[in-house]
Amino acid sequence: MAVGDGGHDGAMVDMNTTPLIDVMLVLLIMFIITIPIQTHAVKLDLPAPNNEPSNVDPVFNQVDIDFLSNIYWNKQEVDLATLRTYMRQAAALPTEPELRLRPEALAKYEVVDSVMAEAQQAGITKMGFVGNEAYAN
Repeated sequence: MAVGDGGHDGAMVDMNTTPLIDVMLVLLIMFIITIPIQTHAVKLDLPAPNNEPSNVDPVFNQVDIDFLSNIYWNKQEVDLATLRTYMRQAAALPTEPELRLRPEALAKYEVVDSVMAEAQQAGITKMGFVGNEAYAN
């Protein structure tokens, strides 16, 4: 049906846009389907909040060992497992507090050695001995 071109049998020079619109609609549908997949939340199992007061001082912590092989963390008697927990908490702080080790003169060397080994395993890098002047005599 040629209207007004006087009977020319020439080819149509207009571009057929129907396949392009079909491709565009398919791409649009694919984008609409894939976008909600990217916005799913990631579920994490967070630890339960701990409301107990911490026995770890952020400035310095003192470990005392008496002649009966009792171990004290900041003047509170603890066992070796609790001491290990406190040392790991201290080493995990952003600024590691100083650990002051104060054994009595009659304290057993094995106990002092085990406390120093626990400090090393916990990752304590700031450790000093307090009361060395008692051993000068």
